[in-house]
Amino acid sequence: MTQLVVLSRELPLPPVTAGGEPVEFRTGNEDEAVPVGARAYCSTALDPVDAAFIASLPGTVGLIANIGVGVDNIDLEAAASRGIAVSNTPVVAEDTADLAFALILAACRHVGLGERHLRGGAWSDTGAMPDLGSRVHGKTLGIVGFGAIGQAVARRAAGFDMPVIYTSRTRKPDIETELKARFVDSLEELVAAADIVSLHAPLTPDTRMLIDAGVLEKFKPGAVLVNTARGALVDEAALADALAAGRLAAAGLDVFEEEPRVPAALLRSGNAVLTPHIGSATHECRGDMVTRVLGNIVAFLETGKPLDRVEAV
Repeated sequence: MTQLVVLSRELPLPPVTAGGEPVEFRTGNEDEAVPVGARAYCSTALDPVDAAFIASLPGTVGLIANIGVGVDNIDLEAAASRGIAVSNTPVVAEDTADLAFALILAACRHVGLGERHLRGGAWSDTGAMPDLGSRVHGKTLGIVGFGAIGQAVARRAAGFDMPVIYTSRTRKPDIETELKARFVDSLEELVAAADIVSLHAPLTPDTRMLIDAGVLEKFKPGAVLVNTARGALVDEAALADALAAGRLAAAGLDVFEEEPRVPAALLRSGNAVLTPHIGSATHECRGDMVTRVLGNIVAFLETGKPLDRVEAV
């Protein structure tokens, strides 16, 4: 008997079996997004799985397997109310931390400005050079959200002799000792002390617009903000204003509130480094994510429990 799994979009998945039976992967369509008999629904972070969609799922579906570590695209409470498990793929920490640190370096050292200056033919013996950037080594790094990705960024900061401070829902004393990181009680305290602020918090109702105009006013003059978590953590209009006014020296952004749309004010900002949500975009990481989502699906089909179950908070 073939086990049916419906995909939110076409994905290059290899053939797999569960309990000795083949697994068929089929992409949903408008007429019948998820047919009766499907055992699981596989989504990506770009695909909303809201309460209405979950209510429409047939009773045969017992798993929503999300590709990505974040599950803010899924209504977890609606899934729980129907007894549907939700899983993620928590294998993106190191690659996302690499990109976060790349954005820290690029934003502080004005890599984007320098490249545009050179490519535009403005580099000459007598021409003006781009504005000077900021030193990275030795600067205080503030990390908002100290899960696997935040901790991976802190490990990289050690190589740059950067004091690390962090704030998180839960304090992690053992990790503090290992990474020589100092916990601060509030976001306001962190942004007032950090030269560079890197966001790694999940998107929840409590963290939406976490960095708003009021918080941006409390940043150190000349600070840099980096976001590789979720775009809606930041009030993008307020950030663009802070960059234009010089209250922040620069920003490095890999995520945006309404992807793939990027606010025009940020596109115009010369001191913003912008990338198109590529935190996990390496051959190795995407391969790990596929392996993990398949592991979750097969484990569910064989045992009724995915490997990486995510619970509603």
